[in-house]
Amino acid sequence: MPISKKWVILIPAIAGIAALMALKKSSQPPVQEPPQEQAQLIRVIRVPSVTVIPTARGYGTVKPSRTWDGVAQVKGKIVQKHPKLQKGAILEGGSLILRIDPTDYELAIAQAEADMLATRAQLDELLAKGTNTEASLKIEQAALALNRKELERKRKLVGKGGVSRSDLETQERSVLSQQQSVQTQLNTLNLIPSQKALLEAQLERYQASLATARRNLANTEIRLPFTSRIAQVNVEQDQYVREGELLVSADDLDEAEIEVQIPINQMSQLIHANQTIDVLNLNPSETRRQVGLSATVKLQENSLQATWPARFARISDTLDPKTRTVGVIVAIDKPYNNVLPGSRPPLLKGLFVQVTLAGKARPDSLVVPRSALHAGRLYVVDEQQRLDIRPVEVGILQSGFATIESELAAREQVVISDLVPAVQGMLLKPVVDQAAEQRLARIAQGETAP
Repeated sequence: MPISKKWVILIPAIAGIAALMALKKSSQPPVQEPPQEQAQLIRVIRVPSVTVIPTARGYGTVKPSRTWDGVAQVKGKIVQKHPKLQKGAILEGGSLILRIDPTDYELAIAQAEADMLATRAQLDELLAKGTNTEASLKIEQAALALNRKELERKRKLVGKGGVSRSDLETQERSVLSQQQSVQTQLNTLNLIPSQKALLEAQLERYQASLATARRNLANTEIRLPFTSRIAQVNVEQDQYVREGELLVSADDLDEAEIEVQIPINQMSQLIHANQTIDVLNLNPSETRRQVGLSATVKLQENSLQATWPARFARISDTLDPKTRTVGVIVAIDKPYNNVLPGSRPPLLKGLFVQVTLAGKARPDSLVVPRSALHAGRLYVVDEQQRLDIRPVEVGILQSGFATIESELAAREQVVISDLVPAVQGMLLKPVVDQAAEQRLARIAQGETAP
């Protein structure tokens, strides 16, 4: 019994070992399949060809295009002040805002006019004197001629004894005396032109004094040259003012200006012309037309938002060497028009606003997201669905997009998702992001902000 139990245990064990050895001898090695390339899932856009409007943005403070300082040109006491002349008031152009006491200047006018009348009377007197002197001269000359004839007659009679020597000498003295009378009249006539010139010079001086007095009288009235908003008032009723003293400051309401600083590289992308511009001899409107810049002003203060159409006015006179920016000045017509309380305020002086400059439209431009650029290269999906790392030439470079000048065709697929690592020729599985395509087209055309 013990022996039979032992074999019962050993026989199955021996059979199992034999079976394992038989399987090992008859087994085949495993078949290895070649490795399969896995496609990388990515997002792409089909490069659109659109009309691009390059833009640049800057911030600046609103200020009036014209300011006026009312300075006293004459001295005196303020005798009249406009009842609405206060800081912040809006007054029409031509309004009389201040009047200085005109009494002294009215007296100066009366004195100058009196001096002129006296001088004219002296001129008339001199003219009459000249006429009388000419008449007297003719009489004296006639008397001289008679005396000379008498002298000749007596000279002939002296030799015959008909006239004494003393009578002849008396006649000679009479002729000399008459000559002296004629010379006196001539001297009087010779002095008349110089006397007339002196009186005429005095008359011109009095006329100048009269013009000065009238101008001073006109300067006693201080009027606004244009419709303005009062910015400063430094004078009160009955106050004495001196020449050169600033009385009032006012701001023009017809036009406002904003100066913004734009980087030079962005300005070079905005300004695009096909011909040279003669800046010195070109009128401002023609310059603006050739430069082709337009502008929009936007105010955003918490929930308050408003926009105004603007125009490019001019380039500032200096370049900031530290920030490498150029000042661009834009103008807004009628900044106080179309005011809606609570939603659209007037474009007040001192408001901090955003200015968007737009250049000329450039049709048929190939655009890609700026984020798709990798050091001047694009990741392009080729016809075999593989990655082509392609160097390209960039044209316009904006904050949300870039235009490509060469090495890219319209509708090619450009990778816009992160691809790490990016290996030339790697297999891709592109998915077109149509929403990104539409957003890119709108940004490029200037319809939405990046």
